[in-house]
Amino acid sequence: MDSKLADALRLSSSPVAVILTDRKPGEALQFKEGRWGCVGSMLLVAAKGRAAVFDRTTFGCPGGGTGLGFGNQYERCGLAIDFLLANGSKEIADTMERRSHMEEGERFFKTPEMVRQVIASMPITDIPTEFVVFKPLDQVVEGDDPALVVFFVNADQLSALVVMSDYARGSGAGAIAPFGGACQSVLYGYAEAQRESPRGVIGFFDIAQRNRVDRETLSFTVPYTLFEEMETNVEGSFLEMEDWRELRERQ
Repeated sequence: MDSKLADALRLSSSPVAVILTDRKPGEALQFKEGRWGCVGSMLLVAAKGRAAVFDRTTFGCPGGGTGLGFGNQYERCGLAIDFLLANGSKEIADTMERRSHMEEGERFFKTPEMVRQVIASMPITDIPTEFVVFKPLDQVVEGDDPALVVFFVNADQLSALVVMSDYARGSGAGAIAPFGGACQSVLYGYAEAQRESPRGVIGFFDIAQRNRVDRETLSFTVPYTLFEEMETNVEGSFLEMEDWRELRERQ
């Protein structure tokens, strides 16, 4: 699938289609069952041209399973996420095979109580399909039916996407930037897809996973309906004007 947006932005990597399906694609990367892995890293793999697939036994980590829409995997896997994202717990760490940062905590929130409030407010969902597939947008074919599109962008490109997300609406609020794991903009993207006027989701703020991307890179996730709207409006927009052309040349 060609993209006017991708061409206008001069992206260095392909946008990634997030596809919900009951058909497992061939030649897609997949974590081994029960083994740890980062879903965010798989988004980056897909942006570089290789499809990835996940199911309810191969989502890499509880945050990844939750972010992909396989229900509340923090709860199901028994991960004390409230302590991990706050100031940790040595007692809990001593019981874990994979201690990670549990002993001292990642310190993204001041207290475990705050983390519990954040988790309670997340749009946790259980998708109706067996698989979630990440596929480079230029490899999407008829019948794939993407739910979301994820862009990896620099500050100039992000600015353009935020403007485009509201170009045909005039709401002044075309994007949100919630806290979450590196992959969890996918979860918020699902929630936005249920809105009458879906917004883009700025992400990859996870300090623990920022080392996986260039320091200038963030993600921008949109429901496919919003992607189609933005694609339609490239022609005639600021993306054809001199101000944008000047910015594009400095990339």
